Amino acid sequence: MSKVKVKKQSTFIDMTAMSDVTVLLLTFFMLTSTFIAKEPVQVNTPSSVAEFKVPDSNIMTILVDKQGKIFLSLEYQQDQVIETLRAVGDDYGYTFTPKQEESFKKLKSFGVPMASMSTFLEMTVEKQDAYMKDLSNPRVGIPTDSLEVKDALGVISKDNEFKRWVSHATQIRDEARKGNPDMAELQIAIKADKETNYPVVKKVMDDLRDMRKNRYLLITNLKTASSE
Repeated sequence: MSKVKVKKQSTFIDMTAMSDVTVLLLTFFMLTSTFIAKEPVQVNTPSSVAEFKVPDSNIMTILVDKQGKIFLSLEYQQDQVIETLRAVGDDYGYTFTPKQEESFKKLKSFGVPMASMSTFLEMTVEKQDAYMKDLSNPRVGIPTDSLEVKDALGVISKDNEFKRWVSHATQIRDEARKGNPDMAELQIAIKADKETNYPVVKKVMDDLRDMRKNRYLLITNLKTASSE
């Protein structure tokens, strides 16, 4: 008995619908994703069980790498960021050109002494990145050592650049909020490497306490079962 031959049929599958879904999903993720801001150094934070989400704006982040270098990230209104730069510059007798101020606006984070700020702001983005990654350079990192500083009224006080940045940033924000009560308060966050020596982090906390900045966030990684 002869076998019945089954007529071969086309195996073509229309993928048009699948392509449309793929494009829609890709578009969705592109529009809703939050990109991680570029940081000058890699900071591996310790783990904790806290699940509080750190805000993406209206925040000053203090980066402390494992060598104890201090960097700042200013995520608030750009006009207030420039006011902060001018105020700290005035404390130490430095002024900045419009070009340098425009360069400062574009910085996601920075860590150079005020004495090197003008030169740093004249660099290209690539050279700025390379400069801050050279942690052996003594002119990398915001100084936390105390020096005598004379303010606009001629009053001399022992202060350091780190405290000046924090003080001016919060004061400028507070002044702006007086005219706009709906404006969010500037928050402070500390992001320290898990290998950073404790005295370095304690010095940062002590400086904040001296300025009566007793409310701040500590950025950590969420602890999971595998990390315990």
